[in-house]
Amino acid sequence: MTLLDCGGARISGCWSLRGSGEDSLDRLLPHAGAPRRRSTTSLSKTEPPLLRTGTRTIYTAGRPPWYDEHGAQSKEAFVIGLCGGTASGKTTVATNIIEALDVPWVVLLSMDSFYKGLSPEEQVLAANNDYNFDHPGAFDFQLLVATLRKLKQGKSVKIPVYDFTTHRRQKDWKNVYGASVIVLEGIMAFADKELLQLLDMKIFVDTDSDIRLVRRLRRDITERGRDIEGVIKQYNKFVKPAFEQYIEPTMRLADIVVPRGGGNMVAIDLIVQHVHSQLEERELSVRALLASVQQTQPLPQTLSVLESVPQVRGLHTIIRNRETSRDEFIFYSKRLMRLLIEHALTFLPSQPCVVQTPQGHEYGGRSYNGKGITGVSILRAGETMEPALRAVCKDVRIGKILIQTNLDSGEPELHYLRLPRDISEDHVILMDSTVSTGAAAMMAIRVLLDHEVQEDNIMLVSLLMAELGVHSVAYAFPKVQIITTAVDKSLDDFFHAVPGIGDFGDRYFGTDGSDSWSDGEDQEQPLS
Repeated sequence: MTLLDCGGARISGCWSLRGSGEDSLDRLLPHAGAPRRRSTTSLSKTEPPLLRTGTRTIYTAGRPPWYDEHGAQSKEAFVIGLCGGTASGKTTVATNIIEALDVPWVVLLSMDSFYKGLSPEEQVLAANNDYNFDHPGAFDFQLLVATLRKLKQGKSVKIPVYDFTTHRRQKDWKNVYGASVIVLEGIMAFADKELLQLLDMKIFVDTDSDIRLVRRLRRDITERGRDIEGVIKQYNKFVKPAFEQYIEPTMRLADIVVPRGGGNMVAIDLIVQHVHSQLEERELSVRALLASVQQTQPLPQTLSVLESVPQVRGLHTIIRNRETSRDEFIFYSKRLMRLLIEHALTFLPSQPCVVQTPQGHEYGGRSYNGKGITGVSILRAGETMEPALRAVCKDVRIGKILIQTNLDSGEPELHYLRLPRDISEDHVILMDSTVSTGAAAMMAIRVLLDHEVQEDNIMLVSLLMAELGVHSVAYAFPKVQIITTAVDKSLDDFFHAVPGIGDFGDRYFGTDGSDSWSDGEDQEQPLS
């Protein structure tokens, strides 16, 4: 392997990764944890891009689309592998890379989360510093590979939380979802062939053994409550031999070898430049793809429009009227939402059942045939439909998704996500006030699919939709049931349905369109 010395950074034809055994999994976004350091010579730090309101935390640096116009995964997360000896500075290198990248939705994954739980006999050995935590057999590679593969594909995963005091996994695992870049760090990051195949870049952190020993002593004594004699015993018996046998030989697999760890900013800058170039190659424009799709076919069979009886048409007349006051707009919108939700519930699966009436007679009826029902609103306008759902569906669970337009790229971006646990087995009613291009609805459906909700268990419910949005959603997700009260033919220059209803959120909440809570449907560049 040829090496090029470049200000302390040795560049080779391969990359490797290695993670420290101390740090538990943590999800790092540019807005979370340490302030971001931009890739400038001034090294100036910026405030985390957060918007906090009430109990919510909104990430103002959103996640761009990770799927194509078919709704399918179009680009995988870029995975960086960090490998190196114990206390070599892998976590510091990982943190510096994340800060220098200055991109949203980065996940830091530590191999320490994937230590195997110890048996009672092994716990006794560990208590006496006689258990080898630096052997490949100490890690659950099967779970690690499966988890990283799903995370790279953009899916939701659960990460074990390892307790170094009890040497067992805690009961509650961490939910992690959404990544443009994944940084995996661990001492055995290059020890498994399947794991290596998932890495797009492999980095080896090379630090002097004496420095690593000092760091190991400080870490284990101060953070893990161990005594100096036990740490030295374990280091000489297991750590040092394991490094020489299993870790150091994997340096040849690395694309970049970083001497001196996190202080080597020359190497980190080279890494960041390469990652940026890879991310640029993976960019795509979903809205442009949607706009280019020819919508000449008839409306799909998965679309159900509430029958336009005089009552429904009368409600539309009121809420579409620009002269309608805000109070009347809210009142009659709520009436229409109630009718829409009642109509949507008829598409839930049901089965025959027989009950006894108070008079002692049998009545042949029907009952819901499913595990649970969850309503998910696309913020902010979709939230207005939640009261109608709660009024007719007792004990329904509610989730929320915020999707906004990036004013520079015009693309939808995911900013906030809160879904109930075990949503994968529920029937989901996805709610938004209006759907124009379908971009926001498609992103929300993709999020649900990434959380393993079955496509045919999803209903998209909206007061008003444009034909383009109907076709876009149905084309990408043919099993999703689409339910609305009306379908308008075309869009104006601001992607509002025509004749339309205006900015629903602005009219409902009394805002002027500049409110930072506005979702894609309420702004001049609506997503759906």
